[in-house]
Parts: sequence; C-alpha cells; structure tokens
Amino acid sequence: MRYRPFGNTGWNVSEIGFGGWQLGGTFGPVDDAESVRTLLEAWESGINFVDTAQMYGRGRSEEVIGRALRQWSGGVIYIATKVQPTAWPAASEDYPSIAGRYPRDYLRAECEASLRRLGVEAIDLYQLHCWCPDGVEQTEWYDVLKKLQREGKIRRIGVSIRDYRPEDGVRLAASGLADAQQVVYNLFEQRPADRLFPACADGGVAVIVRVPFDEGSLIGNWTKDTYETFQPGDVRRFYFKGDRFARTLERVERMKRTIAELTGDPAPNLAEIALRFCLSKPAVSCVIPGMKNRSELKANMRVSDGKPLSPELLEALKAFNWPRNYHNPDAGAE
Repeated sequence: MRYRPFGNTGWNVSEIGFGGWQLGGTFGPVDDAESVRTLLEAWESGINFVDTAQMYGRGRSEEVIGRALRQWSGGVIYIATKVQPTAWPAASEDYPSIAGRYPRDYLRAECEASLRRLGVEAIDLYQLHCWCPDGVEQTEWYDVLKKLQREGKIRRIGVSIRDYRPEDGVRLAASGLADAQQVVYNLFEQRPADRLFPACADGGVAVIVRVPFDEGSLIGNWTKDTYETFQPGDVRRFYFKGDRFARTLERVERMKRTIAELTGDPAPNLAEIALRFCLSKPAVSCVIPGMKNRSELKANMRVSDGKPLSPELLEALKAFNWPRNYHNPDAGAE
C-alpha cells in the first residue's frame, strides 16, 4: 500500500481508503460479520483511512466500524464520518443557504452519537455531509466544530461537496475553514481537476475522492439486464432510473472499446483503470471505493502499486467527461 500526505494535517493516509456507505445496507444486503472481517483485513493489509457517515444505514455503518475497531490492536486507523444537515436542500437547488442546517445543539448531539456508535474518544475527521458555499460567510457550523475540536471530540474538520458541484468548494479551499474536502471524481465527472484540485493544493487542503466507480457503472461488469437485479431500496434503482441506465451503459461500452484499442487488451479491467485515473492527480489524498467483502478489497488494493496510466490513455479518457447530476430526480441524461 502506498501513502499520501493528507493536506497539511501531518497525516499520511493510504491512497486507497475504505468507503463505508455499503456497510449500511443501502446497496443491497450485507452481512455485518463479513463487513467486520473485511475491515480487519483491510487494516492488516495497510489501509488506514475509513470514511462513513451518520446516515449510512441510520448509524449501522458506524456501528459496524466500531465493532471492528474494538477487535483491532494494530496501528493508527483514521476514522472520518459525516453529519447530515437538519434539512437537505433539493438536488435541483443550486444556491441553498447553510443557515439553520447545522445548529449548535444539533451538531453537538450528532457528534456525541457518532462517538458512541464508533466507540472512539475522538473522531479524526468530522465532515459536514452537505456543504453550502455561503458557509464561508455564515460560520456558526465552524464555531461549533472548533469548540468540539478544542474539547478533544474531533481532530480535524472537513466537508463533503454536495453531489456534482465541485465549484462549491473552490472558495472554501482558500478560506482555511476546512482541512479536507470530499468530492465526486471519476471518469465521467472530471471537472474537479479544473479548479477545485488546484485550489485545494494551494490551500493545503486534503482531497478525498468518492464515487470512483460512478455508483457501479465504471466497474465495467454491467449488462443490459443488470438494472433489474437492483433490489428495492438499492440507491442504484433511483440513480439509474428511466433511460439513465441504458445511456450510461452505452458510454461505458464505448469507453471499454477505446481502452482496448489503445492498450491492446481485448478485455480491459475498467474498475482498475477507474481507480488509477483518480490516483493520477497528485492533489488527491485518497480514493474511497466501497467494499462489502474481501474479494472487493483485494481487487481495489491491487491498484496501489505506483503504476500510472499512460499519458496517451489519460488523454483519450478526457473525451468521456460527462457531467450530470442523477441525484436530481428531474435531470435527464445528455
């Protein structure tokens, strides 16, 4: 496992982190005992950064991570979790205000609840799960988190950029208010590299890349019948509803053909290429693919070998930038 600086925190984190959303059960059934075994094997193998959230399975993901931590006797594991706002803005709303979304008593209560579920004395990185850009001026949230930091309940402050809006983090990166930003970045959503990554690099802000597989499409193993295998309650049934699935699959297949032509590999491993693409940017501190079992863990860890994608392939992959916000129920595929 290779490690990268986590902004200006002084931490060195595994470039492949452990995304904990799947542990909550919203991507299909999960076995908590298997989740614990997977976490322990990940830590034994060198992964030292885990990202979760209060809302993943209504605390289930945090509780499972807490179970694994109680069994762990090795080195430092950096635990990042997130607090959701009191009210989520609509995905179609471009300029929501942060006012009232993270009130003082609410933030404190939710932090305490996460501490209990995780079973830790301090949360290494406590993140707002929904960032609104006017939080640079309206800083009640920051005042509360700084107080929690002084009390030793959290160590560092971060934010998660809302769905597909990397521009929302640019001013924040220069403000000094956050030690880390989490953002969607993948082969279809390449825009963070334009302005956000340089801003974070300049500000000493760590970058956590989420959704490297575009909620599964960039793993590369879908067929035209895959959508029907998504069970009720699986977030992918909503995310790829209507014609979204077919349009996405068509682009994935076209991408695989392009990669095959350039590499000479008739069956390229798209998941591996997707992760290597994310790691190709030095501003990225870590990528957090989701992992439900040890087979997925091993597949993801193989990418941390320092072998970059070729400049020719990186250039060709730029053509697949496809900004779209499927969190918005009314957004169509372009």
